[in-house]
Amino acid sequence: MPDFVIIYRLGIKELWSLARDPVMLVLITYCFTMSIYVAATAVPDSLDKVPIAMVDEDASPLSARLAAAFYRPRFNAPAHISLAEMDAGMDAGDYSFVLDIPPDFQRDVLAGRSPAVQLNVDATRMTQAFVGSAYIQQIALGEVGDFVQRYRSSTPPLVDLNLRARYNPNLEQSWFGALSEIINNVTMLAIILTGAALIREREHGTIEHLLVMPVTPAEIMLAKVWAMGLVVVVAAGFGLLVVVQGVLRVPIAGSVRLFLAGTALHLFAATTLGIFMATLARSMPQFGMLAVLILLPLQMLSGTFSPRESMPEFVQIVMLAAPTTQFVDLGQAILFRGAGLAVVWPQFLALTGIGALLFGFSLARFCKTISELA
Repeated sequence: MPDFVIIYRLGIKELWSLARDPVMLVLITYCFTMSIYVAATAVPDSLDKVPIAMVDEDASPLSARLAAAFYRPRFNAPAHISLAEMDAGMDAGDYSFVLDIPPDFQRDVLAGRSPAVQLNVDATRMTQAFVGSAYIQQIALGEVGDFVQRYRSSTPPLVDLNLRARYNPNLEQSWFGALSEIINNVTMLAIILTGAALIREREHGTIEHLLVMPVTPAEIMLAKVWAMGLVVVVAAGFGLLVVVQGVLRVPIAGSVRLFLAGTALHLFAATTLGIFMATLARSMPQFGMLAVLILLPLQMLSGTFSPRESMPEFVQIVMLAAPTTQFVDLGQAILFRGAGLAVVWPQFLALTGIGALLFGFSLARFCKTISELA
């Protein structure tokens, strides 16, 4: 039976050791402050004050209406340029989009013909090019349709599609980016902090001091798990309440306490995974390379960036055993959709089981590593 007094004191030792590590303190601070802010406000595929220009060869009320349809925050006010200035402006990177309206555009539209409007796109800004092109096409078609209805009657459509976006009515990218960054950083820091704590002891020779003390490997592991887990939970709570809600003004639909409870369960699994990885690595550079190989698949395939349903069926089945998959489902359900325990209890149960299995597996590997040192 583990001695909880020893576990508590060993955990305090881990906290003091972390407090004397400025690099880790800077990493923790950055991950739950600037990293969240940058992910929310500087997402490359979002449109924010995008420079656009118009070549108005028609000079009609319809072309003026099109020019007035582009405004902040997604687009800057369109710059009116000549056809000769278009290529030079795009080559210099002054405009991401240039809309060229041909002569007699309004007359052809009212006559029922189909005039061609040219949209020139700076495709070096690849993600904005895709998103912006769709926005401009939607805006232009909508403005032309409204303009035409004023001059000739049209039969109303038999079916009118009324779109409603739930949980994020204005489709604000910052809402998704900020909360997703917290979910990703919880996993990353849990693995890095526990792994670095074990490697730091091995490099400084303090692991040998623990071997001559009346402590068991399970007590050493549990001390690292609760100490590093506590740091991440506190940092995640700070990021949610101060950065997300306070600075970014992003509403949180569900219970922060329920999310932090799920975070604690996830940290039990993630910290033990960090300890297991530290037993495989011989130094911090090796651990860093190993962390990259493990963290990228865990984050990319867990459903944070794209729905798991769009992935191959084999990947979906395999990733059910990853704690990040359960944590992403849990976090998105609570933070985005306001789900309660009645909805997310399967993820809580899965994280408990995965954490117990990982702890047992990591403990066996940790005992083997200690026996080699002894």
